[in-house]
Amino acid sequence: MLIDTHAHLNAAAFDEDRHDVIRRAVEQGISRIVNVGFNRETIPSSLALAEQYDFIYSTVGWHPTDAKDMTQEDLEWIESLCSHKKVVAIGEIGLDYYWDTSPKEVQDRVFREQIRLARKMGLPIVIHNRDAHHDVVKTLREEKAHEVGGVMHCYSGSWETARMCLDMNFYISFGGPVTFKNAKQPKEVLAQVPLDRLLIETDAPYLAPHPYRGKRNETSYVRLVAETAAEIKGLSLEELAEATTRNAIKLFGLT
Repeated sequence: MLIDTHAHLNAAAFDEDRHDVIRRAVEQGISRIVNVGFNRETIPSSLALAEQYDFIYSTVGWHPTDAKDMTQEDLEWIESLCSHKKVVAIGEIGLDYYWDTSPKEVQDRVFREQIRLARKMGLPIVIHNRDAHHDVVKTLREEKAHEVGGVMHCYSGSWETARMCLDMNFYISFGGPVTFKNAKQPKEVLAQVPLDRLLIETDAPYLAPHPYRGKRNETSYVRLVAETAAEIKGLSLEELAEATTRNAIKLFGLT
């Protein structure tokens, strides 16, 4: 059994065949899905999906690219949702210096506020990090994120950065890009991540793995990520699946 620890199945890309996509995931042995709500529009639809399916859980948080739109009322709303029985983490939160749609100082403030909220509520955090490795690590340290830990979603950084995140009680998660033939650094980092701190994901509908690169991603494809991770680790698919499933259950408190 596998767990997709990061998906966006409430995205418009699945409006025509969402149930079929979820059915295919179950048929491929995916036992649980963590779906991500990351702004005013996606949080309600992610929660609705989690309420509809027993094996789907939700995160709630504010994405850094939308940071400029977040109000104090939104932060209080997120806090109120943390008691929902299907909410398992705060995220995805972090810093994104690639798209640069929100000023860096605003991203920083919103990131810090949500780490503090996670510590208050005792929930792990799901980290989005794009072209901001140094500042993400610095903020996690300063805000004592190790107290709740979390996951570095769709990890793309160096082993040095990964090691610092591991030291702060974080898991390292890999998605479709690790299956790409030219993905030298992600493969090298995955090889070094301890098995008891490794997670897998799809980020569906984004970042589809080989051989579906460039097409719509879906949760059933997490099996392709698992197969690549097992090959890199020198394990059987079953061993890799057992370890990553155990890790996801432990981090998110899944039932």
